[in-house]
Amino acid sequence: MADLTLSKSHAGSWRRYYELGKPKVVALILFTALVGMLLSVPGMVPWHIMLFGLLGIGLAAASGAALNHVIDRRIDAVMDRTRNRPLPTGQLETQKALVFAIAMGVVAMGILVLAVNVLTAVLTFFALIGYAVIYTVFLKRTTPQNIVWGGLAGALPPLLGWVAVTGQITVEPLLLVLLIFVWTPPHFWALAIRRREDYARAGIPMLPVTHGVAFTKLQVLLYTLMLLTVSLVPFIIHMTGLIYLVGALALGIGFVFHAYRLWRSSDDRYAMPTFGYSIVYLTAMFALLLVDHYVRMMMA
Repeated sequence: MADLTLSKSHAGSWRRYYELGKPKVVALILFTALVGMLLSVPGMVPWHIMLFGLLGIGLAAASGAALNHVIDRRIDAVMDRTRNRPLPTGQLETQKALVFAIAMGVVAMGILVLAVNVLTAVLTFFALIGYAVIYTVFLKRTTPQNIVWGGLAGALPPLLGWVAVTGQITVEPLLLVLLIFVWTPPHFWALAIRRREDYARAGIPMLPVTHGVAFTKLQVLLYTLMLLTVSLVPFIIHMTGLIYLVGALALGIGFVFHAYRLWRSSDDRYAMPTFGYSIVYLTAMFALLLVDHYVRMMMA
């Protein structure tokens, strides 16, 4: 009986460490990094680059997420959305979480330097510091434009994947970074509209808190229009073909529709549907890039 209790305790402990790494966020990061890898070459990516590149990028992303948990533990404790996380509830000690986060970051850098290339390691390190330190410690607490500038770190995974394979920074992966960079504000502000009371209680100057819901709704709409424009650039420069163009237009118009409906509404009932669609949009856009890439290869 004691052994069973101990086993359950260990399982619970590992689940809490797993939660520190924000696995759903890391999964999306890895998917966009994988797309960056696959788009970078006409043929298959060497298996060891794909394996170790994704492992290193994933561990670095999880490290940044865990550091975010540690730094934001007091803020998380007063927000409904985050108060049940392992640190605010006391299910995990802060010191252990910090050691876990740093260890993952160190291992990630070692893998990328030794098994991939130095440039990927450097860029991944900057992404980690950008999210865990520049955004979480400074931007998040000081400016309502926090998610705009802080979002750059979260937009880098396609570039990391591309550079892991080619060792070079070119225009194409930078366009993928731009796509995620412009996507991030309407994605996050839609959620912030719904959770504005949480952010106000925690003293975080999110846009709906500092400038009001109506202004934030307008910004969401404007950014989705900008995103629709940016999403067409890969086709314009012949990076993609007609399959991508048709899909990007359909998905972009869908995002604009959600944002317009949110802007026109007198309350926040469309905030979460807009947030939910934004996740579908980004996932579908990167899947579309892959489909377009391989169809054009087969037709070449």
